[in-house]
Amino acid sequence: MAALIAENFRFLSLFFKSKDVMIFNGLVALGTVGSEELFSVVAFNCPCSPARNYIYGLAAIGVPALVLFLIGVIWNNHTWNLVAECHKRGTKNFSAAATFLLFGSIMGRASVAAITWSVISLLRGEAYICALSEFVKPSSLDKFPAEYGAEVLAKFPCRDVPANLTKFRDEVTRRLRYESQLFGWLLIGIVAVLVFLTKCLKHCCSPLSYRQEAYWAQYRSNEDKLFRRTAEVHSRILAAKNVKQFFGFVALDKEEKELVQEFPVEGVQPSPQWNAITGVYIYRENKGFPLYSRLHKWAKGVEGNGPTPEGHELLFLAS
Repeated sequence: MAALIAENFRFLSLFFKSKDVMIFNGLVALGTVGSEELFSVVAFNCPCSPARNYIYGLAAIGVPALVLFLIGVIWNNHTWNLVAECHKRGTKNFSAAATFLLFGSIMGRASVAAITWSVISLLRGEAYICALSEFVKPSSLDKFPAEYGAEVLAKFPCRDVPANLTKFRDEVTRRLRYESQLFGWLLIGIVAVLVFLTKCLKHCCSPLSYRQEAYWAQYRSNEDKLFRRTAEVHSRILAAKNVKQFFGFVALDKEEKELVQEFPVEGVQPSPQWNAITGVYIYRENKGFPLYSRLHKWAKGVEGNGPTPEGHELLFLAS
């Protein structure tokens, strides 16, 4: 039982695994703030009509947040690594905790922009005021004329009200803006606490030392850069060879000619090799030596994903 608990806690290190992630999340948040400001200026226009205000106000907060969330899921490499893992190997190598926390990593990264949008919308207050103005109880307003009801209250966000209701409009707007900003600050506080607790658990439960984890992050970054750069050159040279075989010649610039001469490409990698280096990676050690990626494991000739007598696997996912 203790081993199972320790195994599951190690998966809590899914989030914020490097400073690059923090920088990326910050840039996403800043971009979302700018988008929300532009949306509020250009697109937001409360209908000021009973029954429509509520739908429009909630849609202005929720629909863009949903779109940003889905974009974040699509852009996350973990999403497609998980798809490849399930397609090629199934989920037999992952416990329920591993699967849950991997989804948590994807959702947490994707929610940065969505939460930022929701927070900024709540702090601004326009959408919240539009959505809930018609639900303010007239009895809560001192000396509110009895002949006016929800239909007039729904027009408060548009300032299209009789002169004798101006002070009530200001009071309703102020009250709803207070509620909206309160929810916005509470959301910020909740997210901040969750991030803090996650960071603490991540450092406490990590099976790696701080320096080794920093090295692993550097290795992953360098491997990804070199792999992408080499794949681009390899594919260009292979394409040049195939085009030349078809036409009898190929039009290359000086740089491409140098690449073709310097790096001879004899063929392509077979599909089993691509499958071996694609998918979700769990930090693994073999005979006491770390394997930092699927490519590293393939290069060392280590087969399989589960623990073996010669090696053991530490349940610690790469971000």
